[in-house]
Amino acid sequence: MTFPVIHTNFWDAVLAVPVVMVLTQLIKIFLPIPRTYIPTVAIVLGLSISIFYSHHHHLLAGIFMGYFYGYAAIGNYAALKTSLIALKKKFAQKEKFT
Repeated sequence: MTFPVIHTNFWDAVLAVPVVMVLTQLIKIFLPIPRTYIPTVAIVLGLSISIFYSHHHHLLAGIFMGYFYGYAAIGNYAALKTSLIALKKKFAQKEKFT
């Protein structure tokens, strides 16, 4: 068994993860999905986009990169949310002491 050669292109590096993030947020807004299943939705979207669009020529490459799309979207969302919460707390403490 030979492993596929996976080349990272513009789509992989810049567009796929934000597309997964936006689609996940739209699904979260318009469908009543419990919060605990949202990361699973991101993984499924990442796999779907990768297998059927980005790497449709090779299934293993699609699965491999699909997990990266999904998990990168989850990590970016968590980092952004944590940063915004910390910033909000910082401003609330600053206003309290001035």
